[in-house]
Amino acid sequence: MKITALNQDIVWKNKTENFKLIEKELQNEEADLFLLPEMFSTGFCMDAAEVSDKNEESLEFLKKISKEKNAAFSGSASIKVDNQFFNRMYFVKPNSQVIFYDKRHLFSFSGEDKIYSPGKDRVIVEYLGVRFLLQVCYDLRFPVFARNNDDYDAILYVANWPQKRVEAWEHLLKARAIENLSYVFGLNRIGTDGNDLFYQESSHCFFADGKEISQKRGNLVSAELNLEELNDFRNHFQFLNDRDVFEIK
Repeated sequence: MKITALNQDIVWKNKTENFKLIEKELQNEEADLFLLPEMFSTGFCMDAAEVSDKNEESLEFLKKISKEKNAAFSGSASIKVDNQFFNRMYFVKPNSQVIFYDKRHLFSFSGEDKIYSPGKDRVIVEYLGVRFLLQVCYDLRFPVFARNNDDYDAILYVANWPQKRVEAWEHLLKARAIENLSYVFGLNRIGTDGNDLFYQESSHCFFADGKEISQKRGNLVSAELNLEELNDFRNHFQFLNDRDVFEIK
């Protein structure tokens, strides 16, 4: 399976321009799955009442481009449901099937927990035989929630993770791959947001042994996932058999 992610320089609070940018960047690209960053249509914005989707604008865009490119798309957006706001990660298949995960760990340092409501469910999506655990940005700091219980093959992290803390981002991505014997694809945005936070290019895909397997070209990051290779590695190093047993409440 080929995954291609866009290191997107998100236009602050401008959905129309972000949709145009994504279409332009991906117009000549082919992949099985395309990844977009956290809040790809607005930037990581706490002005939820202003920027959140009220009519599923970001989801409708994902359905449209997924159908056009005959590929799955995944990324998160700010949405409003009734009187609550969620940082919702969508996984849209070419047949318009939609699975979503609401970000569980809200970034209290920026006040996200005061604006958005946390998700409760751990979400795994199967696509073309690969099982993906969906995660958003700050979730990366909480390994218990991402623990592999033999129920996924790869973790997808979409993020707006500033340059000043990028060392943590890169080291934790690799750690999640090693400890869970899984692929980990972490997509971060680039550029500067409306809060003057800078984001350097720092997207990666790691194999279960911690080795980088992604290739970068322009603003695109791609990786090939090979389940046979992953299963061979897991069968040889059966570390997950020794994991602790616990429940997440």
